[in-house]
Amino acid sequence: MTDKHPSSGPPAPGSDPRPAADLAPSEVLRPVANLELKAAALLLFSLLLIVGSGLYLLYARGAFEPTQTLILTADDSEGVVVGMDMTFSGFPIGRVRRIELADEGNARIIVDVPRKDAHWLRESSVFTLVRGIVGGTNIRAYTGMLTDTPLQDGAVRPVLRGDATAEIPQLMASARELLTNLNAITAQDAALGGSLANVQALTARLNGPGGVLSVLMGNDADARKIVATLERTNALLARLDGMVAKADRQVFGGDGPAAKDALVPEVRATVAQLNGLLADTRSSLQKVDAVLVEAQAIGANAREATTDLGALRAEVESNLRKVESLVNEINRKWPFARDTELKLP
Repeated sequence: MTDKHPSSGPPAPGSDPRPAADLAPSEVLRPVANLELKAAALLLFSLLLIVGSGLYLLYARGAFEPTQTLILTADDSEGVVVGMDMTFSGFPIGRVRRIELADEGNARIIVDVPRKDAHWLRESSVFTLVRGIVGGTNIRAYTGMLTDTPLQDGAVRPVLRGDATAEIPQLMASARELLTNLNAITAQDAALGGSLANVQALTARLNGPGGVLSVLMGNDADARKIVATLERTNALLARLDGMVAKADRQVFGGDGPAAKDALVPEVRATVAQLNGLLADTRSSLQKVDAVLVEAQAIGANAREATTDLGALRAEVESNLRKVESLVNEINRKWPFARDTELKLP
């Protein structure tokens, strides 16, 4: 008797050795058509997806964008890594492609700058390498004159380095020195303690009986002298006030009996009398002025008469000279001539 379900061969590895009739319907595996072709297509699609993603990442990072090269030289390239951005006004305009050591011992930082962003870099641009206390190192570009000549491809520029962490040792040394000074100031035998003790003693003296005067004068005796002097000064001022009041009553008077002995009314009466005398003197002077006017007129007439007398005198003198010349002429003639010779005995 033959088997109803003859076996075509040994069971495949990993398959159920039971006959197919004994298996459940969900356990029966259906053959997949073109399984190898579909698997190959899936692998090809995955490969294309990976390649496309890589190409997109390269495109997004500017790998296919035309660039120009900028070489920055620095004494130290610590903190600079390949792929770091170079920023301008906070926007990335370049990327570090390679870092190498120059023959002079300096670090050469080769930066690729896209052509579309290269117009921000000029011949007068300044490049800095800044490393802060918090955060990484940054390469920054500064351009003061955008109208300057554009930076050429392959230009070599020095980079200015600013390291905030380099000042930490100096800050620590300054802080240590400050703490040392504070310890010296706050010590038990320091000058500050003595000053505070003196201030406390001064405060106690200010709160004492003498107060500020005892502090200023140095002792209570001198302070009491100052107080006595002030009291005597107050008494003297009171006496001066009384004397001024009496002088006021004597000079200006008042409403009482002292008004009769006041000096100001008498002075006013005297001034009134003087005004009357001045008025009389003024009238007398006016009369004197009239007399002087008349005297001036008489003087003018006398001056004219004196002028006439001068002319008359001149005529008389002329006639006398003529008479004298005539007498002299007669004396020279004989018989009236006289011997004028003098003979001595």
